[in-house]
Amino acid sequence: MNKVAITGAGIFSSIGRNIKEFSESLKKGKTGIRFINYNSDDLDISVNMGALLPLFSFKDALEEYSFIGKNILPKAKKCSRAPLSIQVSVLSAMEAYTNALLHKNKADSERIALVVAGSNISPRYGYNLYKSFQKKPRYLSPAYPLHYMDTDHIGVLSEIFQIKGEGFTTGCASASGNAAIINGSRLIQLGIADVCLVVGPMADLSPMELQGFYNVGAMGGKNFADMPDKVCRPFDKDAEGFLYGQSGACIVLESVESAKKRKAKIIAKTTGGSIVLDGNSSSNPNKEGEIRAMLMALKNGGIYPEKVDYINAHGTSSPLGDKTEICAIKKVFGKNISKLWINSTKGLTGHPLYSAGVVEAVAVIIQMNQNFVHPNINLYNPIDENCRFAGFNAEPAEIGVALSNSFGFGGINTSVMFYG
Repeated sequence: MNKVAITGAGIFSSIGRNIKEFSESLKKGKTGIRFINYNSDDLDISVNMGALLPLFSFKDALEEYSFIGKNILPKAKKCSRAPLSIQVSVLSAMEAYTNALLHKNKADSERIALVVAGSNISPRYGYNLYKSFQKKPRYLSPAYPLHYMDTDHIGVLSEIFQIKGEGFTTGCASASGNAAIINGSRLIQLGIADVCLVVGPMADLSPMELQGFYNVGAMGGKNFADMPDKVCRPFDKDAEGFLYGQSGACIVLESVESAKKRKAKIIAKTTGGSIVLDGNSSSNPNKEGEIRAMLMALKNGGIYPEKVDYINAHGTSSPLGDKTEICAIKKVFGKNISKLWINSTKGLTGHPLYSAGVVEAVAVIIQMNQNFVHPNINLYNPIDENCRFAGFNAEPAEIGVALSNSFGFGGINTSVMFYG
């Protein structure tokens, strides 16, 4: 099978609109979680915290890529009226595409694939249109049937970048990002594609989804109600639930042979990973499923547990979820647990849901290349004193092999391996 390299990465998030800004935020332990306002005159929901994207001009952001060429930029500019999630996908993919030098040293368009993570990506788009639809249904935008479908990301991105290989979405709830990386890696390993853009789109939730997550008991915000930057606390005894975060990200997977042929810099490699099910439709985590996912990812990569230096944990700041994951990690890594760095990027970005695995892959790649682990900024009372959690500040670290976990509702467990 072909070896899989990573030749490009891009991000657009609440703590950084590009790789440089995101890297600086990781090092500083900057959180994007603030008070948010989803309420209106006739609506009062319980969620008032999250890591939302700051206001930005899509047109101005695109100008940063004016060098990319006449065949790409005009098509991207057509998205100026597209849903927010599409715009974020375009911008993160634009950065990854150019970082991988695909605009200069091109690959055969029929040998480029595209995998987009997630399902029900933009429910706020339809939610916002509903009031006007009730009043004047015949004036509904003819673009609605395209934009409400997740495959709109496939169509838009493939048109902009002229991708003509395989393309599909992976709907695995919060594990969607990892599932996309795993399936993209398989396309490269099996020789179906030479290059694959893996896009983690921003989950654009409406007030209904936010209130639903709150009602099911998954969201935090009751404690530290006056300090939103203190609410998200993965692996802390005072954790009470996740905080919603808006982030989009993209990585470019490529066969090592193709990367060398195109003279693209290899910034990391991956062996792919594993996806295993619990056989359980509820939202509760399952230790045995998480153990199987990690063990299978290690086995598939031919990597012994003692070779892993760092885990980017699922770590949502859910009391039961965090405890279950630490129990699973200790079972897999045994006596090596005290030598293994552990952090959770969600403590800074909030939980990006479908894009989480891709956002965290970008965080892993940055830390591997810059020799540090980012802090767990609110870890005051660790749930397990035997684990080597990153502290309040970034720590120097040499990361040769890393594992990234993502677990989703529906009993979906995933782990992905990265190495230098």
